[in-house]
Amino acid sequence: MFERAEAGDRAILVHMDVQDEVHREDLDEFKELVTSAGAEIIDVVTTRRNRPEVKYFVGSGKAKEIAELVKHHEADVVLFNHALTPSQERNLERIFECRVLDRTGLILDIFAQRARSFEGKLQVELAQLKHMMTRLVRGWTHLERQKGGIGLRGPGETQLETDRRLLNQRVKQINKRLEKVRSQREQGRQSRRKAEIATVSLVGYTNAGKSTLFNLLADDNVYVQDQLFATLDPTLRSVKFADDVKVILADTVGFIRHLPHDLVDAFRSTLQETTEAQLLLHVIDSADENRDGNIDEVETVLNQIGADNVYLIQVMNKIDLTDTAPHIDYHSDGSVRRVWLSAVTGEGIDLLKEVLTNYFREAVLSGEIYLKPAQAKIRAKLFGLGVVQSEDVDEEGCFHLNVRISRRDYQQLIQREELAQDLLLPKTHS
Repeated sequence: MFERAEAGDRAILVHMDVQDEVHREDLDEFKELVTSAGAEIIDVVTTRRNRPEVKYFVGSGKAKEIAELVKHHEADVVLFNHALTPSQERNLERIFECRVLDRTGLILDIFAQRARSFEGKLQVELAQLKHMMTRLVRGWTHLERQKGGIGLRGPGETQLETDRRLLNQRVKQINKRLEKVRSQREQGRQSRRKAEIATVSLVGYTNAGKSTLFNLLADDNVYVQDQLFATLDPTLRSVKFADDVKVILADTVGFIRHLPHDLVDAFRSTLQETTEAQLLLHVIDSADENRDGNIDEVETVLNQIGADNVYLIQVMNKIDLTDTAPHIDYHSDGSVRRVWLSAVTGEGIDLLKEVLTNYFREAVLSGEIYLKPAQAKIRAKLFGLGVVQSEDVDEEGCFHLNVRISRRDYQQLIQREELAQDLLLPKTHS
């Protein structure tokens, strides 16, 4: 079998229009991904099938046609806008005699380019290793041979087994390092809880304008570029909307259709800033013709990471491209559903700041909680949240806690411990 070539810049794209929704992808978005990866698109091959072909995905005839294009253009890599099985990838490489990369591999490559922080690089490597482990089988002919011969006799494991064992060892090492980083992040979150500082997390489809909005709200200069996954590592900034309203604003990685599961798992600790937030701002490109589909994709990932129970406000960005006036949409109960604005021109940003100010003024509850001695577990949880301002213990051993707690934390405590809604009483003294 040929030697696997190094990744090059000259790429042929392959897109299949299939009826199966599981394999259906958007060609324009794929071109943006390829451009974001730094490759030069020299040709695009499109085809249509009811379902992918088992051996070559596109069928033997189309595979031979692509092979001729590879030789004609002297392409370095063929990129598929779909997820390929390991066997399909190997079969195609034999015919094309160049490197073949599927949609997942391309996204992993972009993430590897974008990662800047120590944690981000570890998370990308972890996702790459998990993806690589599925593609070890018969990748090279030497993997089939047993160790043997004079001076070469070993434990009898194949090269394939050796590679798999080494990969497993590296995965364990990365997980241990990430565990330390996770604990450091958790300490930071606990410190913010004790300081009673809420977190607002910006989420949304990639290239929806999250970083531009982040810079506008935080008066910062986070890297902004018109490309997919411009922001990878999370950025946190303290923002003051009013004298009594101060929050931590978090800019996170953008989502995309069919985001690889390995990436979701690997970036779970980074995305925990989203699950632990008191409010999510779902930034949406209101001018995108695939707007509704993008919204569904983001909500799917939010469900995957357990952030679907966090209160969410949609931010309809880029109204400067649709000639829409800035305004606010409300739910039937009077709560804010959407804010329409433009992060580029600044139109409607005052409306969003007003919404955030009012939300957090109403989102913090203050009062007194009375607990019996048998409810010491609940007392410990309140202290763990860092919401106890002061405490008195009466002659019967009951706890009188003066607390200041976010409405979200209070509701979660009520639900988990099956407590009465009127547990928190108005203050009777200062």
